Amino acid sequence: MPMYVPISLDQRAAVLAPVGIISTASQTDTLAQTAISVSSSRLNVLDGQSATVTGTLRPGLIGRLVVLQALGTRGWSTVGRAHTAARGHFRLRYRTSRVGSAHVRLRFAGDALDLAAHRRLGWLNVYRIVQASWYGGGGSLACGGSLTSSTMGVANKTLPCGTLVTLRYGGRTVRVPVIDRGPYVAGREFDLTEATKAALGFVGTGAVWSSR
Repeated sequence: MPMYVPISLDQRAAVLAPVGIISTASQTDTLAQTAISVSSSRLNVLDGQSATVTGTLRPGLIGRLVVLQALGTRGWSTVGRAHTAARGHFRLRYRTSRVGSAHVRLRFAGDALDLAAHRRLGWLNVYRIVQASWYGGGGSLACGGSLTSSTMGVANKTLPCGTLVTLRYGGRTVRVPVIDRGPYVAGREFDLTEATKAALGFVGTGAVWSSR
């Protein structure tokens, strides 16, 4: 009579598994944890200039691909890439070609030895230079509501009401909606409300950076 010796579920899986194949759980347990740190970034640039991000893929991984991705209507797309050097350091550069704003992140896809990692960076803002002025007082707004000293927004002759515009001046950045029509002075594209002017530290009339 043959003798049957009971075996555990783990032993049974080892017998039935094809030679050379490791379970997904075992693979995950053996992969190394990774993380992306950022030491510096330049994400507010004029159209045609390069956005840059410097950082490290930890724990000091060499020769790995780190990509810069932007979030669009179809999800995340890669706009820049760099391979890590000594101690996992990388410097990633992306030459911009279109005015606008987008959420961006860094991503390492992982490999046979290391787990994937990503890091959100916030907004990448690509600007053009425009002429602006500011206005205050009270009264009704073309897009609805009333103007007060605390109203954040801009006036523009053509952009749809509610369009978000990122403005930068003297190192300060604000993101505000179009709430009114104007200015009606040749060569000027935006009228800033008093509150927007104060947030930017803008005075009088002059040039600002605009993402629209």
